[in-house]
Amino acid sequence: MSRTNTEFTALQRSLHWLMAICILAMLFIGVGMVSTIGRQYTPLLATHKTLGITILVLALIRLVVRFIYGAPALPVDLPEPMKLAAHLSHLALYALMIGMPLIGWAMMSAGAYPIVLYGQIRLPAILPQSNSLHTLLWNAHFYLAFAFFALVLLHLAAALFHALVRRDGVLQTMLPVGNNDVPLKPQRNEH
Repeated sequence: MSRTNTEFTALQRSLHWLMAICILAMLFIGVGMVSTIGRQYTPLLATHKTLGITILVLALIRLVVRFIYGAPALPVDLPEPMKLAAHLSHLALYALMIGMPLIGWAMMSAGAYPIVLYGQIRLPAILPQSNSLHTLLWNAHFYLAFAFFALVLLHLAAALFHALVRRDGVLQTMLPVGNNDVPLKPQRNEH
């Protein structure tokens, strides 16, 4: 069962920052893929597929770790609409971290494309071949990528808001190093 801490564990922080790097790389690789038809397309696509499955696995691990270790409570004086926005944005981030790779995998399956991760490591198709389904999934993957990028920017803006405007210690709970000496505003357990 989850419990509330004053900061995220070292494992949670490591997963967060590793995934942040992977997601940013994935978004920029995706932009590179759709903007080229040159010889760079094939290696970008191979990297995109491998990175997508890596993000999927890390997101699932991260969910389990979050369930086990919980999360720090938000500051008591944070307005309720902001708490709701934080909660909903995290749900949306998890949905996209898991959903985008699954949609990509399904899209490749529906297009009857091989899903080669590295060398001889291949994933099985999860959908039968269907041109119409491939098109639908391609469009979903494409447009959800923009939503994902916007959500990442919103997440970054919120972190900077907490650090620079509110100065409430929220950002410090996820920084790569511990913050036991950083004073925090009083917090209330949300669970």
